[in-house]
Amino acid sequence: MKKIAAFTPYFTEEEAGQVRAAFLAAGALEGDASVSDFIVRGTMREVKRLQRRHNQGRAWDPVPAGALRRGQRTKDEIRHRNEGT
Repeated sequence: MKKIAAFTPYFTEEEAGQVRAAFLAAGALEGDASVSDFIVRGTMREVKRLQRRHNQGRAWDPVPAGALRRGQRTKDEIRHRNEGT
């Protein structure tokens, strides 16, 4: 069994509500046993799309845990994101 790496995505309340609703409505039909399965499946679909678009379809070299910025968005990032919606 592969070791599980933990991530904590930060969703707005509205986004989280939609994630839960989509999982409850279609997760079992799509083969997802948990909301984590649902999120992983969607995330990996996007990773594969980005690999095709930006890396000639190849997997990137893994990035070790701890190499990314931690925590929630800054107030400026939240403001900028909200201006785009």
